[in-house]
Amino acid sequence: MEIRDILAPEAVMAHLKATSKKQLLQEVAARASDVYGVDQRGAFDALLDRERLGATAMGRGVAAPHARLDGLDGIRGVFVRLEKPIDFDAIDDEPVDLVFALFAPEEAGADHLRALARVSRALRDQGACAKLRSCDDAAAVYAVLTESVSNRAA
Repeated sequence: MEIRDILAPEAVMAHLKATSKKQLLQEVAARASDVYGVDQRGAFDALLDRERLGATAMGRGVAAPHARLDGLDGIRGVFVRLEKPIDFDAIDDEPVDLVFALFAPEEAGADHLRALARVSRALRDQGACAKLRSCDDAAAVYAVLTESVSNRAA
């Protein structure tokens, strides 16, 4: 599974201004609704419920919030690069500025875990994260995610 299989170009936000985890998750749910047609409120509630189980920040300024939703036809992603890092209850106490949210169908099972592992591997690459942080626009972010990261982190 490649990043391009789960992330639409229009689901990338390169300069989001969010000041809290809750606001970020609201923006992610709104973008998922716009791009993939998911229920915005349902997506937000599912992400918030998952965060209550434990923070999805992976350290080094990266988070991968995820949730299962009814009505999806496949695993879908939303990528956000924040203008200013925010607290995300990360294990290393570092604020987060790169967020790759995943939404999976209720019945996705192992595919959901494979997608999460794929995103995690991609965002552990510090060179790729540095490139993502230096991108000026969503198209450049998408290119880094789908080309460089896919080839190196497979």
